[in-house]
Amino acid sequence: MDKPTILIVDDDKNTRDGLQRALRRNYDVMTAESADAALAALAQSPQTDLMLSDLRMPGMDGLGLLRTVHKRYPRTVCVLLTAYGSVETAVEAMRLGAYDFLMKPVNLDHLEILVEQALKAHDPAPEPRPDGQFGLIENIIGESPAMKEIFDVIRQAAPTQASILIQGASGTGKELVAHAIHRLSARAKGPFVAVHCAALSSTLLESELFGHEKGAFTGTTGQRRGRFEMADGGTLFLDEIAEIDTATQVKLLRVLEERTFERVGGEETVSVDIRIVAATNKDLREYVRQGKFREDLFFRLNVVDITLPSLSERAGDIPLLAARFLSEYAARNERPIKGFTPEAQEMLAHYSWPGNVRELRNAVEKMVVLARAEWLTRNDVPVNIRAALAAPPAPPVTADDINSLAEAERQKILDVLKQNQGNRSRAAAALGISRRTMHRRLKEYGVAWKF
Repeated sequence: MDKPTILIVDDDKNTRDGLQRALRRNYDVMTAESADAALAALAQSPQTDLMLSDLRMPGMDGLGLLRTVHKRYPRTVCVLLTAYGSVETAVEAMRLGAYDFLMKPVNLDHLEILVEQALKAHDPAPEPRPDGQFGLIENIIGESPAMKEIFDVIRQAAPTQASILIQGASGTGKELVAHAIHRLSARAKGPFVAVHCAALSSTLLESELFGHEKGAFTGTTGQRRGRFEMADGGTLFLDEIAEIDTATQVKLLRVLEERTFERVGGEETVSVDIRIVAATNKDLREYVRQGKFREDLFFRLNVVDITLPSLSERAGDIPLLAARFLSEYAARNERPIKGFTPEAQEMLAHYSWPGNVRELRNAVEKMVVLARAEWLTRNDVPVNIRAALAAPPAPPVTADDINSLAEAERQKILDVLKQNQGNRSRAAAALGISRRTMHRRLKEYGVAWKF
């Protein structure tokens, strides 16, 4: 069987020669001293399996080479080499299609593991399953513009190896999105393992993630595999990632960079092939600024970011979601319920849903279980929702009030944009609104934002 072909691109001869010696036993290795030489080599060997390229080179740099190779030779997997001061640039390279990046000086053991895993990226990912039922993707429902944007990102990001950070308020469906990413990826046949980080103390979380050896703690009678080992070949979902302590953050960063770790109380190095999907309802960038979360770990997790809108921001999806939940719970509880009356539908549509989709699901389940007839009426709507809708209206708002509030909102948006260097996606996440909502607000206030 032919060996896989690897192209090493670096303007430093010692680096090229060292990497070639490390890889030539198991691979056919070519070298190039520049981006131009690399493109000439690829033209002669277009079936090259993997390119390992430095980021900083005279002439065309690694990012420019990555863009060109990604366009001309899409089957060639790209891994970037970078110095410690260029982590953000390397993360940007992953957004542009790089499989991963390695820090210089290169750890040769890590190099072998990463190359082996990267070559698996040749395996084609399963195509997303088409479904004509009102914007359904992998059990996530939505026809609103905000959800269509989310669906597009999921379809694009799922087949890649990139780490994904899902942000959004509680109840918006972050774990559903994580499951969808796994099922639409090349890892779909592997395990999906979830860890709810906030539910465990720091000591228990470390053992839960990395496992432990016999005698590591009082009462431990044998070796125990952790969630990283359980997820080998699949996806590890770290929910409420903002809650992990600093020491565990350091170990997690090492696993992401080297794909290796030791069990608690052990010395054996364990290697794993996993994809990380993390989720949080907190503003991780603010946590980084406050020193509560490592910046390097944040960049590793946030290669692709997905910010889920609140249910109030996608109110047009409420009838679709309510109908799906009604059908589900009517069948589960064997209740012959046909649907909602117009009045009941209107009440659901006008409620603010502070608990988001989870609150809507629970409300519909309660309505189905306690229903007295085939149609759900206003009297079946939970009491707390009826009370909220029946509350007296707020005092009249004057024109001065509106102008004052609008100016305060305008200034807040501009301040947060400035804090995030003009990045609208990050600013929207920090404000707790969708990117589309922020664009609309800026347009309403006549702000032509330039950074």
